[in-house]
Amino acid sequence: MYIGITLLIPIVVALYYKDFYSVLPFLSSGILSIIAGYGLKKLGNLNGKIENLNDIKKSEALFVVAISWIIFGILTALPFLFYGIDFTDALFESVSGITTTGATILTHFNYPKTMFFWRSFTQWLGGMGIIVLFVAVLPQFAVAGRQMFFAEAPGPTEEKLSPRIRNTASALWGIYAGLTVLAAVLLTCAGMPKFDAICNAMSTLAAGGFSPNAESTMGYHSDLITWIITVFMFLAGASFILQLRAIKQKNPFVMFKSEEFRVYTYIIIILSFFVAGALYFNDHYSIFDAITAAFYQVISLTTSTGSASVNFAQWSFSAKLLLFIAMFTGSCAGSAGGGIKMTRWILVFKSMKSEIFRILHPNAIINIKIDNAIIQPEVIRQIVVFVFFYFFTFVLSALLVALIEQDSVIGITGAITTLGDCGPGFGSTIGPMGNFSSLHITSKLIFTANMLVGRLELIPFLVLFQRDFWSIKQN
Repeated sequence: MYIGITLLIPIVVALYYKDFYSVLPFLSSGILSIIAGYGLKKLGNLNGKIENLNDIKKSEALFVVAISWIIFGILTALPFLFYGIDFTDALFESVSGITTTGATILTHFNYPKTMFFWRSFTQWLGGMGIIVLFVAVLPQFAVAGRQMFFAEAPGPTEEKLSPRIRNTASALWGIYAGLTVLAAVLLTCAGMPKFDAICNAMSTLAAGGFSPNAESTMGYHSDLITWIITVFMFLAGASFILQLRAIKQKNPFVMFKSEEFRVYTYIIIILSFFVAGALYFNDHYSIFDAITAAFYQVISLTTSTGSASVNFAQWSFSAKLLLFIAMFTGSCAGSAGGGIKMTRWILVFKSMKSEIFRILHPNAIINIKIDNAIIQPEVIRQIVVFVFFYFFTFVLSALLVALIEQDSVIGITGAITTLGDCGPGFGSTIGPMGNFSSLHITSKLIFTANMLVGRLELIPFLVLFQRDFWSIKQN
């Protein structure tokens, strides 16, 4: 029902721009969603099967989050059908939006502004999380809100955030919205049209990448705009919980006390300078252009934003290889970005180091720490299993799509860019200036599933494949 209300918001944009045709797609989709939600609510009440919301189990919370995102993707696809896009492509575009992937099936950009607003708005809603939004605005969430909050939160997140999870959710959305407004204002001041500034600001803070410009950031031909978006992409990939802490303490350097944020920053700087070197020596960029393009693209792919300031598909092999590595790094836990997350990589490497040390010193007691906090062995085990399943999903989807498309570049880069919610892949077909429209319908469905699994980080979907979860336990 509440998703139906969000579907009505673009009508305001349609009326402002006198785009009266676009009123029908969002009005009908919104009403359909509200009616469906109301019907399900009444059906549940009639059957008397709904227990107290706060008696929800953790496995049920995971299921609610997974099914909510699937339904969210289907409902947000409905308006695209009115613009001549078939259902598979509409679902791909909507899921790409809500998961903040930024991969597109659009072959042209001759659509009304209302539709481009909707693309960016879906990314903005998905960036912080639709469940987190409802936890923030709906008073009935307590225990259930906490469980679903952490089921949806990207990356392993500290659970002791606030005595009331609703306060935390509201504060995070406040920072998110504030940075979005600031980005829109700065982009407008830098010369970007107001409508484009709003859409790009929403996509950037969501680490999404959708733009009303067919050439993404490159289409604005402005180094100032490029650097503004670069800075806000970096913030989108940093933990909003950490940014909340820095604001409360009125000290931005608090963020550097986080080991994850330091590693995130160092990796971006190191990779960017390596890419800049490759561009300077191999692609004959000037020093300034090399640094600008390198930092933009490394941050864009590290944070899984996926927008482009240049057509990096034309870069030399060494520069593209470094960008391919960036796709696997991921952003910080608790951010709008996707990927494996820096916290997990830190713990995986510390775990490997401790195992090597234990071989030499079998009786040693080794505690793995992050930010001086001891990480329990079961948490390490869960993270190792997560990384294994992540790469298993990547390899499986890459092989399937490579066989379907008879193209290993599309298979490999398409799999990681959709699973990591990064946006474009490599090559002329799905590269930064290309699109996914020409792919086989099966490939599109595989990549659509990848985007959902990547955004919710596997766990809620793995629960659905457990037989015990589906068994009905009688009292």
